[in-house]
Amino acid sequence: MSFTRPELPDDVATDRGGKIVLLVADGLGGLPHPETGLSEMETARTPNLDAMATEGVTGLHVPIAPGITPGSGPAHVALFGYDPLRYEIGRGVLEALGIGFELGEGDVAVRVNFATVDADGRITDRRAGRIPTEKCTELAGRLDQIRLPGVEVFVRPVKEHRAVIVLRGKALEGGLNDTDPQATGVPPLTFTDVTREQEKTADLLSAFQGAAREILKDEPAANTLTMRGISTRPDIPTFAERFKVRAAAIAGYPMYRGVAGLVGMDVLPPAETPEALGSALAGAYDDYDFFFLHFKKTDSTGEDGDFDGKVRATELFDTVVPLVRAVGPDVLLVTGDHSTPAALASHSWHPVPVALLAASARRDAVTSFGEAACLAGGLGAIRATDLMPIMLAHAGRLAKLGA
Repeated sequence: MSFTRPELPDDVATDRGGKIVLLVADGLGGLPHPETGLSEMETARTPNLDAMATEGVTGLHVPIAPGITPGSGPAHVALFGYDPLRYEIGRGVLEALGIGFELGEGDVAVRVNFATVDADGRITDRRAGRIPTEKCTELAGRLDQIRLPGVEVFVRPVKEHRAVIVLRGKALEGGLNDTDPQATGVPPLTFTDVTREQEKTADLLSAFQGAAREILKDEPAANTLTMRGISTRPDIPTFAERFKVRAAAIAGYPMYRGVAGLVGMDVLPPAETPEALGSALAGAYDDYDFFFLHFKKTDSTGEDGDFDGKVRATELFDTVVPLVRAVGPDVLLVTGDHSTPAALASHSWHPVPVALLAASARRDAVTSFGEAACLAGGLGAIRATDLMPIMLAHAGRLAKLGA
């Protein structure tokens, strides 16, 4: 497998061909349970995914590069056919766009996690017990009253423990390190290796964090916050420009809606349950050429270290498949953006299973959808960025290159 091949040439995609559905189970991949030797996917009862594997072609994709653990933003950028090492998109920007916040040129957006610290300032819960969205809304409203010199400050709730800060003013710079240490038992990080251009933004965000801790100090769970993905909006070509398709996104969580909107997809009203995803797809099917559908629970249960919960989430995801197949897409590709094994309770670098259904697909001998089975699939082990051209080709949307 090579990780230096160029992107899809600009003159190959055409505006004619079949319809495509990309169905993504967030954090789909897992690791074997020590007692059974089976992963969450291999433990789950998934007759519809197994039927896809039997009728189509399977394989594995590497989200970024071997050994690199991806965040959700870069992983989705790769699924959409953009090299995430070339197009760096901060989590703050994705969260802001995902809730419909209009970012201006030079705005700095920050993803916030409400978190819990003990009396010594050490993090005991990075997600504040996944507080309800209603509580997040209340806390964001209180933090929105914080004022900083020389800039406008906006604080908006996202979902559960997530919120967004946007700074608007002159001479602001993104690219600061996260203050979330991605671990418990340690305090939030401070800003380090700050460049001269970043000094103003670092000082402002440090002041905000201090004010926020004072406001939150008496909260039983969300008594502090951490910052991630401090970024400005990048310049990125749209889906229509690169792939010549009318694209729509159907997702519940704001971050995924944000990355889809950033690449120019029409972001349809939120949907999370299998029934809502299927209904939204059927209702919009005539209006678009490409659909991105996102299912979240396979990731959140993995992050919580809940093997049995992820098994149940995988079985629930399996019920989305017949609802998608019912609309009759010319190409259906099912995969995850990355692996989130319950054994690690975090994202990981492990390759992710893929199943593709299309009239032009060469069937392989795989008859079940899981990590070990897909290792023997006909697609082989490929980059996530290769999936877009594969889908376009099977939909008849790529012209011959050269004479």
